[in-house]
Amino acid sequence: MNTLDNFKINDNFPPKFSVASDTVLFYDIGCLNEQILLIERMNDPFKFHYAIPGGFVELDEYIEDGATRELLEETGITIDKTDLHLVGVYSNPNRDPRGRVISIVYYAILNSLIMPVAGDDAKSAKWFRTSDLPPVAFDHDDIIQDAISMARGSKARLMN
Repeated sequence: MNTLDNFKINDNFPPKFSVASDTVLFYDIGCLNEQILLIERMNDPFKFHYAIPGGFVELDEYIEDGATRELLEETGITIDKTDLHLVGVYSNPNRDPRGRVISIVYYAILNSLIMPVAGDDAKSAKWFRTSDLPPVAFDHDDIIQDAISMARGSKARLMN
């Protein structure tokens, strides 16, 4: 007898959740002018709050591709997925008021400053000094602090 014979997919299984991918983009990490790129959200939840560029991963794309796609759509900045460095997986069941969202977060470091152009669901995109950040949406403050610690300790550099 096949052990899967009694297995049935129903409304409760598999559990419903979404996967997001975010990119913490730095310039001048570890220097006096250390900066991070944030977008101002155009939509709820957290409308008009700043956030890390990112969003939901499409069903047919790799997580890293989702991260670079969202960064491009929201800021106009293109990076290669090989320049992404994993920060972590953020899975608090209550991190997003829309429902269960698991976020895989990366960081990348620019060697030269690129001016962002807001697009998609970003009202604006701006560079902020890491020492003077605005309040941010979701659990992005924790994510930013984790990314800063990792990036400062890394020798990784994104060439552009």
